[in-house]
Amino acid sequence: MTRIILLLISISILTGNLYAQDIQGPVVRGTIVDGDTIAYLSLPVVRVYAPKIFRNNREERQWNRLVRNVKKAYPYALIAGNKMNEYEAQLIGIASERERKKLMKIAEDDLKAQFEKDIRNLTFSQGKILIKLIDRETGQTSYSIIKDFRGTISALFWQSIARIFTANLKDEYDPIGEDRMIEEIVVMIENGDL
Repeated sequence: MTRIILLLISISILTGNLYAQDIQGPVVRGTIVDGDTIAYLSLPVVRVYAPKIFRNNREERQWNRLVRNVKKAYPYALIAGNKMNEYEAQLIGIASERERKKLMKIAEDDLKAQFEKDIRNLTFSQGKILIKLIDRETGQTSYSIIKDFRGTISALFWQSIARIFTANLKDEYDPIGEDRMIEEIVVMIENGDL
């Protein structure tokens, strides 16, 4: 009986070893330390946030309002980042200034047709957050994007309109300082926690 069990174990080990040799798995780097091989791999950075503890109801309402506003503005910032990359790729192949302006006018009309109604329905707070998130996604302020694509006069005009409504198109995104809570919310959205 023990011979049969040993035979079955031997067969399973042999077939397991043969089977394991046929499988193509991930290649893992390793190093040898004191005659022992140690595998190592690079893992992505994972941010974990502690559960929010609020001092009072007012603070909790402010947090919930910020979460709602970021959730509303963030998809538009992602679209802006993608569209910006798309338009920059198209502009690289165009040499003449006339063709560049023509392409940018087409792009502007397309964006207006798609998003103007939705963007106009954003609140002032959501608009300010969108300005910050566009900087986060594109690496450029909204002012510099308008200036690059539509010219200095247009950028100055929209900056003055924004200033009337207490916004600033030149605001930069500061994930460590002023915009720390927005960054936390964005990371939670990206991780699927919100």
